[in-house]
Amino acid sequence: MKQIIAVIGDRHCSADEPKAKIAYNLGKALVDNGYRVLTGGMGGKEEDDGIMDFAMKGARDSEQYHDGDNIAIIPGFSPEQASRYADIIVPTGLDVYRNCITANADAVIAIGGGAGTLCEMAFAWSLNRLIIAFDNIPGWSSKLAGKPIDHRKRYNDIPDDCVYSVDNVDKAIDLLRKVLSKYNKRHSIIK
Repeated sequence: MKQIIAVIGDRHCSADEPKAKIAYNLGKALVDNGYRVLTGGMGGKEEDDGIMDFAMKGARDSEQYHDGDNIAIIPGFSPEQASRYADIIVPTGLDVYRNCITANADAVIAIGGGAGTLCEMAFAWSLNRLIIAFDNIPGWSSKLAGKPIDHRKRYNDIPDDCVYSVDNVDKAIDLLRKVLSKYNKRHSIIK
């Protein structure tokens, strides 16, 4: 079964911005390496492009792409809100509360981002997920890269557990290969 990697970040960006290029290349590399891409799924129209759209477009452009590799967990009830690159659309009707569902992917990779990205990163931390953050893109990814989100010791066998810091797609993929299997606990209850 393919593991699902959430790509989170800025809701809007233009194609010529570095973060858009990173998202596109990351989506492509994830599918190239046998993962599925999950996002908050928003998009729908070209003027709505953001990290979510660029990551799913990159995934679609992979030679390894198959229908079902792009999953959109959208906040509203209408599938029309979803990125035009989404294969599987889950219209939750949960508004921002859907961030918890997005954060429960096998791993979360943040590229920039505002309050929604911060929320998803905090949920991912609480849910014991692997979090990777681009430290070279302004926003919450760079603010939290290389740091633990709080004092809690999530894994006894991962002494350097934190929001892992990367500055390029190859390092993100490398980290997934090296440490994703260690992040195998699922949240069961608040302790």
